[in-house]
Amino acid sequence: MKTRRWSATQILSLGFAMLILLGGLLLSLPITSRSGSGVPFLSALFTSTSATCVTGLVVYDTWTQFSYFGQAVILLLIQIGGLGFMAVAILFSLAIGRRIDLRERSLLAEAVSSMQVGGVVRLVRRMLIGTALFEGTGTLLLAIRFVPIFGMGQGIWFSVFHSVSAFCNAGFDLMGVRSPFSSLMSFYDDPLVILTIAALIVTGGIGFVVWNDLIESRFRFKDLHLHTRVVLFSTVVLLLIGTIAFAALEYDGTMRSMNPGIRMLSAFFQSVTPRTAGFNSLDIASLSDGSKFVTMLLMFIGAAPGGTGGGIKVTTFAVMAASVLSQLRAREDVNLFHFRLEAEAIRRAFCGVAVYLAMTAGGILILCAQGQPLTAAAFEALSAIGTVGLTTGITSTLPAMSKIAIILLMYAGRVGSLTVFMAVAQQKNTGKLKNPAGKIIVG
Repeated sequence: MKTRRWSATQILSLGFAMLILLGGLLLSLPITSRSGSGVPFLSALFTSTSATCVTGLVVYDTWTQFSYFGQAVILLLIQIGGLGFMAVAILFSLAIGRRIDLRERSLLAEAVSSMQVGGVVRLVRRMLIGTALFEGTGTLLLAIRFVPIFGMGQGIWFSVFHSVSAFCNAGFDLMGVRSPFSSLMSFYDDPLVILTIAALIVTGGIGFVVWNDLIESRFRFKDLHLHTRVVLFSTVVLLLIGTIAFAALEYDGTMRSMNPGIRMLSAFFQSVTPRTAGFNSLDIASLSDGSKFVTMLLMFIGAAPGGTGGGIKVTTFAVMAASVLSQLRAREDVNLFHFRLEAEAIRRAFCGVAVYLAMTAGGILILCAQGQPLTAAAFEALSAIGTVGLTTGITSTLPAMSKIAIILLMYAGRVGSLTVFMAVAQQKNTGKLKNPAGKIIVG
């Protein structure tokens, strides 16, 4: 089969797979480990998948296991995975003055979830400039705290690493220098670190299409596209609901000894990070069952299309919610912000969620079959396919088959569960003939 005949979804899916494989080979080299002995290929592939798919689930603590070279490889995979390899390829093409043809523009539009091919190169330019601006600002803010603590060289490296990891919603950290697998728990009461990381997570998660629309409309709400309105409204609502829920559920739990200000800071960060960053300032395993359930719901919903996060996406959730509400009100049309939604968008939303749930259920089944408790298996599977990276602590002890299941879930979550399904499905031309209509009782 010729490459020219491949669909955009197939090319993007294959591109991510090749990048993951290359990363796995690099991370298995002795030079990437502090011990100089390398790591097993499956564990290296797991780490590469987690970095490229900007998830954050790890079988090794990043700081204690990997050398500076290994950390740099992981950071490069995070950056390419967060931006999308097509966007990075276009960056090099623009740098050498090469013209971008129509097919490449189509692939690029698919990669960044642009609604149109026209103007997509300008969008990518802004995306790259915006990424450098946000990550650079994050680096400077984090350096204020990290340089005095870790020294100039290491402090700057830590600032760069965590800024890129946060903006790309990856969740990888180097805080194993203090305590392995501790993430940001030692900074839970530091507003500068917590709010900077949270701001980077949100700006990366809402999507580049949204930022481009905000620039085009000069931040006037009445001029924003429906997509942007839905993303911004949903993001604010979910952050508020999550913050209130965690503050209430953990009042007598993990936040019991905190003062009111730090309690709200921790609740806010716990609401931000499942959308889908993977950092944590609280011990996830110590959360109440109610908080774990809220976390899983937020992981399931995720971030926005075209951003650096995963999940079913806030727009999909909004379309489904509007559709259900319309059905309950016996209305023919489904409306959002006084706009009527097309039937294709509704069908795609429900289809995508159905495939997403089927893949998640398969992952949960495999983990349970290999001895994991249901709650831990469900949390891990949702964290993987949602490219979140939060864990109750079972990742490093998973057997080989469970690791492979998590790898596949992370891959499907980053590329898109529906995209993966469409990439491997056999497309057939059914023509214009239709089967006769039939009746079936539903509900």
